[in-house]
Amino acid sequence: MKRIRLFLLFLLFGGLVGYSPVAVFAQAAKVKGVKPGVIEAVALNRSATYCHLKFPAIEPSTLDSKTPKLKSKDSGDIMDFYGPCDHDPVGYDEVCRQRVLNSHRDYCD
Repeated sequence: MKRIRLFLLFLLFGGLVGYSPVAVFAQAAKVKGVKPGVIEAVALNRSATYCHLKFPAIEPSTLDSKTPKLKSKDSGDIMDFYGPCDHDPVGYDEVCRQRVLNSHRDYCD
């Protein structure tokens, strides 16, 4: 009886280790086409066209300039993005999105 319990315990532990997020993050290196500034990219489908990206927010003072700049990684202001793997963190769409977020923050303060 003790052997059966031990076997089931190892089977359960092996299943948990195989399902852990470590296996998902091992896939992050395989994502191609990720733009500079992205801290982390995890492909959410097999063809690596849909990703979970993490990147620093854009400096609010540069949102209206022609060359927006990202905050430092250490600032703690990290954006989570679910969408195409080739999303540009300082592209037009992201600048517009963060302008809207900043305008909402002004109203809440």
